[in-house]
Amino acid sequence: MARQPRAEEAQRVDAEALVIVSASYRTDIPAFYADWFRRRLAAGQVRVRNPYGGSDSLVSLRPPDCEGFVFWTRNLDPFWPALDEVRALKLPFVVQFTLTGYPRALEPAVIPEARGLDQLRKLVAEQGGRTAVWRYDPVFATDLTPPSWHRETFTRLADALADVVDEVVLSFAQIYAKTRRNTDKAAARHGFAWQDPPEEDKRTLLVELSEIARSRGLSASLCSQPELLGEGGLFGGPEPARCIDAQRLSDVANAWGMASPIAARTKGNRPGCLCAESRDIGAYDTCPHGCSYCYAVSASERAKTYRRQHDPQVERLGD
Repeated sequence: MARQPRAEEAQRVDAEALVIVSASYRTDIPAFYADWFRRRLAAGQVRVRNPYGGSDSLVSLRPPDCEGFVFWTRNLDPFWPALDEVRALKLPFVVQFTLTGYPRALEPAVIPEARGLDQLRKLVAEQGGRTAVWRYDPVFATDLTPPSWHRETFTRLADALADVVDEVVLSFAQIYAKTRRNTDKAAARHGFAWQDPPEEDKRTLLVELSEIARSRGLSASLCSQPELLGEGGLFGGPEPARCIDAQRLSDVANAWGMASPIAARTKGNRPGCLCAESRDIGAYDTCPHGCSYCYAVSASERAKTYRRQHDPQVERLGD
């Protein structure tokens, strides 16, 4: 258990005014922590642990400090009431929705593909097309998912989403130490092999997937992997992604009759990231989806244990 903040820290609201709130690239808040989020939304603020050490911060979830939300998820079903509550506060939001169609050996607890497609259709029907971005990431290279599998699966999903979303975000899996450890365990358990392909092979597949997307009216973007764009950009491939996209949030706000544009500066999280400045309110080691390639969970059992013991009344996710 982390130390409790001192009284003076508990009163400190993060000094960065006018922020976009990211919920969350560290965990799947819509799928697993909807009740917690709704309680924090009602309270108007959330406490966030600094994952690199140091004191907690408080992040406002209400206007005028909060300009809008970007939600990251694989399952919106528990979160529909929360979306309505966010919109009632006149705060625009965008949902970055991951849908890959991977086999269970790689994604043991993700909802079925058809259900994910239905959720994206419902989101757009209820909230408008600019609220949804499809993520086909990470592109993961295994003998269960060779390039031909990716082309076939991506084509099927792009066909289903051609009249639903306007953008698909791509990226290849980043092989961190925890990714390698967890994937090696899954490979031994399920009997598959995996690799981190050469950059040229990655570029070739990205071009192919981008062409499939564009032929169906979708723009293709690449998340924080400038080395795969090639010098001056990759002809025929994806453009650099802006996953925290102030312009898209402004478009949503305008569509909902909110005139004020979102004026956030670009402040990426790593080289090649073009995201607008934001504050993430999630916590690592809390997503129990158990995806083998996940960068945010060091051990799936640890995340599952946290989910079972989670109290939605806590101020800070991860406690």
